[in-house]
Amino acid sequence: MRIVSLLPSATELLCRIGGAKFLVGRSHECDYPPEVQDRPILTKQITHAASSADIDAQVRAALASGSGGASLYELNEELLRSLKPDLILTQDLCDVCSIDLRTVERIANDMSPRPRVVSLNPASIWQVFDDALVIGDAANLQTQAERAMVELRGAYWSAVDYVNPYIPGPEVLFLEWCDPPFCGGHWTPELIQAAGGQHSLQVAHAKSRALTPEEILAAAPERIVICPCGFSLDRAWQELDVLRATKWWPLLPAVMDNKPNAIAVVDGNQMFNRPGPRLVDAFAWLVSWLNDRPEVFPTHFPVRMVNSGTQIASHI
Repeated sequence: MRIVSLLPSATELLCRIGGAKFLVGRSHECDYPPEVQDRPILTKQITHAASSADIDAQVRAALASGSGGASLYELNEELLRSLKPDLILTQDLCDVCSIDLRTVERIANDMSPRPRVVSLNPASIWQVFDDALVIGDAANLQTQAERAMVELRGAYWSAVDYVNPYIPGPEVLFLEWCDPPFCGGHWTPELIQAAGGQHSLQVAHAKSRALTPEEILAAAPERIVICPCGFSLDRAWQELDVLRATKWWPLLPAVMDNKPNAIAVVDGNQMFNRPGPRLVDAFAWLVSWLNDRPEVFPTHFPVRMVNSGTQIASHI
């Protein structure tokens, strides 16, 4: 079995079920687990910008051009053909996140023999668990996939045990992008609510969306997660300057209360934005943070807490 993964979460799921040995190619964003970093890279990002506002502008312009995700990423067609994959793992959930499905299928349809293309589009944590089974079936690793799925579900429910369902949790502002502000979507509202928090700015399973300052102020968040999609922890930390420059930021309860654990900066490239097995770690961190249960805190979880502009904790 020869497998190409063009999606970081699919790569993580494949490796979780014991399929790393079958991986012959990956996307430029497939950086975990470390054992896959020696595999050939098939994609590259075309848009480049320094600030989050510039990145947003380039993405909007590319998507408005009518060419969809193909204008954001480039796929090395010649290398893909030379790898002769039996299976290609990709997605059709978000044009901004990785190469688009149409491009992958166009190339695959012209290959001989034609590889099977499996597109993953989870909108909930439960569908992420199911994706382990989908990949397991496609890679002939059904038994290993079932075992991994049971382990992931077990870890999820173990964390749920630390949530008090009888005490209303705090309103959480989850910023998946900062300039302009976007709230977390898809599985994120579901995870926040299951961890004991409230997420009134977006319903579960709906896409991330842009927020107005008025909406953010009306939500009056008591806790804030800064987790820009695709940003490392250090890069996400820089977005604090962007947020502090707005008129609405100092008016939020989480900021005004000046509590040491009210605002968290998380590595969005590795955690919440990637619908793979480490979503369970992200959920466990949420449970630990919202319920003051340090015993649930995942080892080496990439988060920094903010207090009056000062880094007071780092777990990397």
